[in-house]
Amino acid sequence: MAGAIGRAAVRALYAELALHPKPGLVSPLDSGSHDDMDMGTFLRSLFALRGYFRAIAAAGAEGADFPTLRELGITAERRMLAATGGVNTHRGAVFGLGLLAAAAGWRMRRGRTLRGNGLGATAAALWGAGILAAAPQAPDSHGARAVTRYGARGARQEAADGFPTLFEVALPALDRALAAGADPERASVQALFSLMAVLEDTNLLHRGGPAGLAFIQAGARRFLDRGGVFHAEWRDEALALHRACVVRRLSPGGSADMLAAAQFVHGLRERAA
Repeated sequence: MAGAIGRAAVRALYAELALHPKPGLVSPLDSGSHDDMDMGTFLRSLFALRGYFRAIAAAGAEGADFPTLRELGITAERRMLAATGGVNTHRGAVFGLGLLAAAAGWRMRRGRTLRGNGLGATAAALWGAGILAAAPQAPDSHGARAVTRYGARGARQEAADGFPTLFEVALPALDRALAAGADPERASVQALFSLMAVLEDTNLLHRGGPAGLAFIQAGARRFLDRGGVFHAEWRDEALALHRACVVRRLSPGGSADMLAAAQFVHGLRERAA
């Protein structure tokens, strides 16, 4: 069980990495707005994290408390940084996707459904208070500084609340696009732009402040209002926003993390059906 959850997490992270176009983000075609990382950096990080998602799923199945999960995450982050030469490729995924993997372990061990928002509800019920009570793991990180400076919700609040943006925005957008006939690539782009349109992305706030966040949100909304991936010229429009992000050095990393989480939950549901 834990092994299957771990493999699903790695598959989801790889699917997010391989997707293109993704405005400002690293993909197989280019490094987006990043000078310090490329696809190879992400692949080294993924290799280093394989055992982590299996381990945290197993810990979740046993009902581990948040400090135990946190220690697993700290150890995983150290492995990630060692593999990438100090580059933060997957800190957000170590935290958010790790908690979802732990919740999946807990629910699957007890025969609970993975449908609906069960994974988020489990994460909030079991570990929400611990998440908010603990000091930020990386208080000087870009995301933590954006939360303090701009009053953004941030990943910790999102997780403590049961990942509402994941279950109310990302997964419904992914499911609707697939149901309407989109292939997995187009459905993933649709989900990504749906996230970019609403998420208070701390990575964008760090790189571009409120103006940078507003630029991305407005661009994503225009893309969706014109039909999203069901518009004949969707790829050209997405690439235009990508180029604009590169010029402005903007990268919606929070939306990318949330997309990987959506792909993880969707994959688990499909295999459990």
